[in-house]
Amino acid sequence: MTTTVERVQSTRDIESTLTGFGTLLRFALRRERIRIPVWIAALTLLTLGTVAGFPDLYPTAESRQSRASLMDSPAATAMSGPGFGLDDYTFGAMLANEMIGFLAIFVALMSVLMVSRHTRHEEEQGRAELIRAGIVGRHASLTATLAVTMLTNVLLAVVLTVVIAGLGIETITWGGTALFAASLAMVGVVFAAASAVSAQVFEHGRAASGMAGALIGIAYALRAAGDMGNPALSWLSPIGWAQRTKSYVDGTALPLLLGLVVAGALVAVAFSLSTRRDVGAGLRQSQPGAAGASDALSTPLGFALRLHRGAVIGWTSAMFLFGAMYGSLASEVETFVEDNPAMQEFVQRMGSASFTQSWLASIMSMLAMVCSVFGVLAIVRMRTEETSGRAEPVLSTALTRPKWVTGHLAVALGGGAVVMLSAGLGLGLSAMASTGDSALLSDLLGAALAYIPAVWLATGLALTLFGLLPGAVHAAWVVLGYGLFIGMLGPLLQLPGWLTNLSPFSHVPQLPAVDVEFTPLVLLTAVAAGLVMLGFGALRQRDLESV
Repeated sequence: MTTTVERVQSTRDIESTLTGFGTLLRFALRRERIRIPVWIAALTLLTLGTVAGFPDLYPTAESRQSRASLMDSPAATAMSGPGFGLDDYTFGAMLANEMIGFLAIFVALMSVLMVSRHTRHEEEQGRAELIRAGIVGRHASLTATLAVTMLTNVLLAVVLTVVIAGLGIETITWGGTALFAASLAMVGVVFAAASAVSAQVFEHGRAASGMAGALIGIAYALRAAGDMGNPALSWLSPIGWAQRTKSYVDGTALPLLLGLVVAGALVAVAFSLSTRRDVGAGLRQSQPGAAGASDALSTPLGFALRLHRGAVIGWTSAMFLFGAMYGSLASEVETFVEDNPAMQEFVQRMGSASFTQSWLASIMSMLAMVCSVFGVLAIVRMRTEETSGRAEPVLSTALTRPKWVTGHLAVALGGGAVVMLSAGLGLGLSAMASTGDSALLSDLLGAALAYIPAVWLATGLALTLFGLLPGAVHAAWVVLGYGLFIGMLGPLLQLPGWLTNLSPFSHVPQLPAVDVEFTPLVLLTAVAAGLVMLGFGALRQRDLESV
């Protein structure tokens, strides 16, 4: 009898903590009614556009094996992942090897942003407290958020399976496609759970989503390092788990089970941590500031530096380590190409002195695209200051709007350059130590300098959107996403030149593999300056928005 009473009480406790779950679930779906279809459509069309071109680009087994030789290279391995099924490179193996690592990044970002938006951001705006003041269980909101995010990942998997397998392309079977799509959904679910934990630890949304975003970068780096040398490292990354399902080759669902177990454990941790903090607070308490402000905070630049200080330090350190990790692999590149005629032919077409230089050039291009994220985030921070209402009281003082914008813009442009140089320094020092070639340090620092105009262009575009169409400032991410797509998959997909030229990063000389050309760098700088001036002028003309 006592056991029965305890079970009934336990059931009632669970029901009470989930009170209002259904209402909050419908509310979250209502708020995401546009974002969810856009995410799913974008990822599906991206995959569809790539896969549909496979039969025309590689109609024969010989052409597919030639592509497999290119994929079996250090650069391709670091960018895309391990090559499964390269001995018989079918269209299915091509899709899994070359797309799953790239798509997993965006699926993870989708999940992180969705969880952060419905948890920590709601608490920052004060809306979560109003909702919790009603008849709502303690875990109802977080449960609804995770349910919506996981349903979105499942829906994405279903749509991808139906659309891609429905093409009827040889070897792209329904079973292999289902495993391919499920592995992407698994990555999204794992990072959704990780983001839920991060939302309990940090008090501010930027820190919570930033930490979850950093985990995506760490997962990608672990996967790349593992695939290049130590396979055990790849098993520490959810992206590595997705690739090791080996869809279309000899598929296995065991990595999916591993992902679900880890996601379940993270969700349990998130729920447990949520009971140990107050609404609006984080487990990691913010440190109290100094009793008096320094003289630097009285200047627009000093104030902007204070707001972006953590981001500058974090990004500079992370990109240095990211570059150093890739540079440590440089010594293995030449050894690989010696016995690979296809790669030797590729090096000759590049016109570079060595394959190591070609590989380092491709890595530097990828690092530049990642570094551009900092500048866009700095501009988006201005939008956050505006919509949160913090910018208006600041601008009601003697501080003019041009000075306010100039402070943030200086940090965005200067910080972007510092982050880019940090990545080049890490890559150069590590590559120099790995190969013993001291010239690589100066070469890669020069390559980092060459990419700064492209980084500034992405920042200028974000500022233009912020000035002209403030609600569309997040559209700047499209440029970076497109740049990553072109940089990682453009050469392998043999896309037309005009599509490649749409990315600003494609106009930067591929140093140190080729000689420097100053004309494109000057043009990129001029375009970036024009965008900055356009955005600056638009900001002076429009009213502030509080929502």
